[in-house]
Amino acid sequence: MPSAVLRRGGLVMAAALGLSGPGVAGNAPAGGTIQPERWPAPAWPLPADPALEARIDALLATMTLEEKVGQIVQGDISSLTPEDVRKYRLGSVLAGGGSDPGGKYNAAPAQWLAQADAFYEASMDTRGGGKAIPILYGIDAVHGQSNVIGATVFPHNIGLGATRNPDLIREIGRITAIETRTTGMEWTFAPTVAVPRDDRWGRSYEGYSEDPKLVASYAGAMVEGLQGKVGDKDFLDAAHVISSVKHYLGDGGTSDGKDQGDTQIGEAELRDIHNAGYPPAIAAGAQAVMISFSSYQGVKLAGHKPLVTDVLKGRMNFGGFVVTDWNAHGQIAGCDNTQCPATVNAGVDLVMAPDSWKPFYESTLAAAKAGTIPMARLDDAVRRVLRVKFRLGLFDAGKPSQRALGGKFELLGAPEHRAVARRAVRESLVLLKNQRGVLPLDPKKKLLVAGDGADSMAKQSGGWTLTWQGTGTTRADFPNGETIWEGLKAAVQVAGGSAELAPDGRYRTKPDAAIVVIGENPYAEFQGDLPTLLYKPGDDSELALIRKLRADGIPVVTVFLSGRPLWVNREINASDAFVAAWLPGSEGAGIADVLLRGPDDGIHYDFKGRLSYSWPRRADQYANNVGQKNYRPQFPYGYGLTYARASDLAPLSEISGVSLAQAQPGQYYGLGMLAPGLSLTLEAADRRAVSIKTLPAAADDDSIRIAAVDHRRQEDARRVTWSGSAPARLSLIADAAKDLTREANGDMQLSLALRVDAPPKGEVAISVACGEGCGATLPLRDSLASLPVGQWTTLGIPLKCFALAGANLSKLSGLLAIETSAPLQLSFSRIALTPQGEAERTLGCGAKK
Repeated sequence: MPSAVLRRGGLVMAAALGLSGPGVAGNAPAGGTIQPERWPAPAWPLPADPALEARIDALLATMTLEEKVGQIVQGDISSLTPEDVRKYRLGSVLAGGGSDPGGKYNAAPAQWLAQADAFYEASMDTRGGGKAIPILYGIDAVHGQSNVIGATVFPHNIGLGATRNPDLIREIGRITAIETRTTGMEWTFAPTVAVPRDDRWGRSYEGYSEDPKLVASYAGAMVEGLQGKVGDKDFLDAAHVISSVKHYLGDGGTSDGKDQGDTQIGEAELRDIHNAGYPPAIAAGAQAVMISFSSYQGVKLAGHKPLVTDVLKGRMNFGGFVVTDWNAHGQIAGCDNTQCPATVNAGVDLVMAPDSWKPFYESTLAAAKAGTIPMARLDDAVRRVLRVKFRLGLFDAGKPSQRALGGKFELLGAPEHRAVARRAVRESLVLLKNQRGVLPLDPKKKLLVAGDGADSMAKQSGGWTLTWQGTGTTRADFPNGETIWEGLKAAVQVAGGSAELAPDGRYRTKPDAAIVVIGENPYAEFQGDLPTLLYKPGDDSELALIRKLRADGIPVVTVFLSGRPLWVNREINASDAFVAAWLPGSEGAGIADVLLRGPDDGIHYDFKGRLSYSWPRRADQYANNVGQKNYRPQFPYGYGLTYARASDLAPLSEISGVSLAQAQPGQYYGLGMLAPGLSLTLEAADRRAVSIKTLPAAADDDSIRIAAVDHRRQEDARRVTWSGSAPARLSLIADAAKDLTREANGDMQLSLALRVDAPPKGEVAISVACGEGCGATLPLRDSLASLPVGQWTTLGIPLKCFALAGANLSKLSGLLAIETSAPLQLSFSRIALTPQGEAERTLGCGAKK
């Protein structure tokens, strides 16, 4: 466990900061004690506009109650149609992560624009008697318009924080707005101004820095880039979009870095650290603020009236509208996804109800009719939404394809845009080690480029890139970009040298130096939460690769791709040079610019990046405590070597402080993510397996299908449907065989959190495999039939049952398979090894068919 002095949050940090009394975890009421008069009071920069207010008054006076409610409901494009917008007069749509035209992540830009046109035209269709109120179309353009094929993909925010360059941030915002407008959207859910205080948080890379001062210096700049500068003639013109500053408030301070968790700190820390980005964003005229999934002192922010209404709208003079995150209202006490008057009454103006929009609309309409939502509050919410639409000029803009940038797809990944992204990559790189001046490398010599990140656009771009998790894409999906390998290869060829790509490090001829590109695989949100900061626990293959090359007498430069600092002391020790490259995006050539010598054999570009997050000394050093007296990181905030200022690095301690058991708690699948080294497959009757890369997926003969569903969080579960047309199997496969004899001897069980959606109509089997002709099968039908349909429960299968049935548990390669030839539908949200007794139901070793 980490030392208490290194953990952020709760009474320990409150004492360290000199906080006490009401508002400190442990003695505060639910929701904390909030004193608005002690918060900043930025000036809202847009003066009152009587002509604009008159237009809003005139429109509001003619709107029916149904139309008003429609304006404060936002649905997702995967769950509604243009006809739904026309019928229910919805005010907004969004394309959430994984929602795309036609359900295709690689939909063409023209398809995005055509869909935007269709939704706009539906909102302006008055044939049914409704008012013509243009739709607002929002999307997560969080590091460029990275949802669309061909767009410029900028480094994620953690890398931008390392540049210390607000002007560059402003320019990135401007380009993102342009490329977003070409495809028909006028609203991005950015910037994130979280101040991450625990690197285990799966959204750490969305924050610019652990330092609130740096975050504050970027917030207004990004808002101005996206929207234009208040007072300038191009403010909110057709080349700009509205921004949503997020996630209000304290999302980066949750206990143990748990996404959507509870922030248990005092009011002063909440205000001075986690609120730092909001005053400058408001002063820059941000038109929207998105409310966090998380809680403050036990109360969900989406229902926290003192913070939303009294502080944000009251004390801080925010004059735009407040929107929730994806179904965040459903997490408020007394609410669910289909009904929540409390969120509107707390001050939310637009409710993101992506797949629950229709029942939410109906329940909100009923609440307004009953007076549960006061008419004054409803009118205020509608007025705020309409005000932004008028400011943006939507009522006179025409459909997206007819606007100034609509359909100008040549702007997606335009050369000048890519040049800015390449510069951002160069300036974000942080040099942690350069022993004996091995860098810069001579491009005229023979270079080896190794590691699985060297030629992977997905890995260098991270989450929120074409798909929600950034997974399941191909190189062809990035026509306007270069991988790190491609950038290095091009630079070396121009210089007259040679470069060889060998991901596994097995070179044909011995190189003069090697660049090894390793790092985290893509993830987003809670799927990236970690139990410790140990890098790839239990998998030392990359470390072995570096050591092998060094043993061959080859200097090794390691380029580390990650969405956060991680404990990589062994990898740093094994390398001659080590570069933190974060998640650089589409312009991998920016790395070659800095690592290689220039045309005159001198320094082409020096390292400019400085750590915006301190780097851990041990894998249990989770917290970022800028300025705290007793905090001793491996590399402090602001660290970064240059060619002009370098020194050798003494060997780092290789004591991680955590065990593999802590880092690998036996979870195979959870929070929508498989553990490293595992895969899910669908197998048809002919045993041809389909590896599941993206969702939804199906076997070739459609005998089995899988899709994402919600359990405790957004898309954290998988629903499997057997049609009954032929035998079919769902399998959980390990890349390398696992030895579970110790776990079986310890009475461990395979535990499944599942829900039977349609009961079995025939025999069902669950099995494990241990090689050709080796395995064990247990009957599962009766156990499933005994479970309540439509309710989540946990089912445990003792490992010893598989052993008694003939499996060799010392070499399990198939960790789980469920097979039937009859109709069946079930969902699962977790597969893990747990102690016996923790499951609600247990399958006995003598189970009958």
